[in-house]
Amino acid sequence: MSKASRNQPRTAKPTRSARTFDFGAYLRTETVGGLVLLAATAVALILANSPLSQFYDAVRDFQLGPRFLHLDLTIGNWAKDGLLAIFFFVAGLELKRELVVGELSNRKNALLPVIAAIGGMIVPALLAFAIGHGAPGAHAAWAIPVATDIAFALGVLSLTGSWMPTAARVFLLSLAVVDDLGAIIVIAVLFTDGLSVLALLAAIVLCAVYWYLQHKRITSPWLYVPLAVAAWVAVHTSGIHATIAGVALGLLTRVKRDPHEPASPAMRLEYRLQPWSAGLIVPMFAFFAAGVPVNGEALGALGADRVAIAIIVGLVVGKLTGIFGSSFIAVKLGIGAKPESVRWRDMAALAMLGGVGFTVSLLIADLSLAGAAAERAKAAVLIASAIASLLAAAVLLRRGRKLRNGDEAATTDS
Repeated sequence: MSKASRNQPRTAKPTRSARTFDFGAYLRTETVGGLVLLAATAVALILANSPLSQFYDAVRDFQLGPRFLHLDLTIGNWAKDGLLAIFFFVAGLELKRELVVGELSNRKNALLPVIAAIGGMIVPALLAFAIGHGAPGAHAAWAIPVATDIAFALGVLSLTGSWMPTAARVFLLSLAVVDDLGAIIVIAVLFTDGLSVLALLAAIVLCAVYWYLQHKRITSPWLYVPLAVAAWVAVHTSGIHATIAGVALGLLTRVKRDPHEPASPAMRLEYRLQPWSAGLIVPMFAFFAAGVPVNGEALGALGADRVAIAIIVGLVVGKLTGIFGSSFIAVKLGIGAKPESVRWRDMAALAMLGGVGFTVSLLIADLSLAGAAAERAKAAVLIASAIASLLAAAVLLRRGRKLRNGDEAATTDS
């Protein structure tokens, strides 16, 4: 490395080719993961609505793990709380790198997805509360449509919007991470019966040790793997959704390489973990989370359930309105900056993908409702996520077809 390169400020951006290679390689691989993800979802739905549903439920609800650490979880919960933390870790690595050396290193660029995420939480919550007000369970069910599922939203984007610029994918990833963090905070405040302060402090200390080891340039996995597992256990024991441990550790990982390093720790970890995350972990989570009974009787009951209707409207309409509207206002007021390569119609498609609630929405449905009401709420989340995915996919495919055909109208900022 030249002397001039070594003397560059720490906030200097890498070249465009470097950014495209780093983030683009991850997203190209994720296209395959998106196909596997959709296949796993389809298989789960088929099993849950077939004569094999009892076998599927028995496998998903089978408990294993040590009780003394409160880790006697079902297989479904291990996939949701345990394995999915690795996906959140990879997402945290991506977000940290974009904040430090990528598209979000500019303050206004970084603020836009945060503002969009906040708008995408407030508007769906208000809509759901207004529509479901007075119905049984509505006092807590308003929180169900506040979340965006990172894995499914990126999976749909990778399959139908491969032509989209890197900045659009960074925006969606950042928005979804902030959105899920906000939803996890909602869970911690509203649905955590007993918060263990001691376990939470232990998690903070373990994360601080992780940061210190990164700062001291220590690279031994024999230290980091036990430390990461211990941090996850501490967060889980504290009563907070355990996947937040993955995001926290990802954001604490060093993303700038030293002169003697071929790649930064974040790049090395991403390279090693991404295939497992996209090809195995996320599809496994989808397989155990998507098994929601959606029969004729259940669908008929949805029409008479104001809470279910509130969830569907909140995810499909509220997310689009909240994300797009808050983004538009932020850009016009000069608070945030829209990436130059992303048109407003592309932003609308990304806002539609915000309506893919799934993971955390299903979790909040479990926490806020019980029995048949919870099942109807889960079915509503599934239906709303499917509608949002199909609408976004239709817009993205149509726009991509126009661009491929050289339609000049497709490039206008409208």
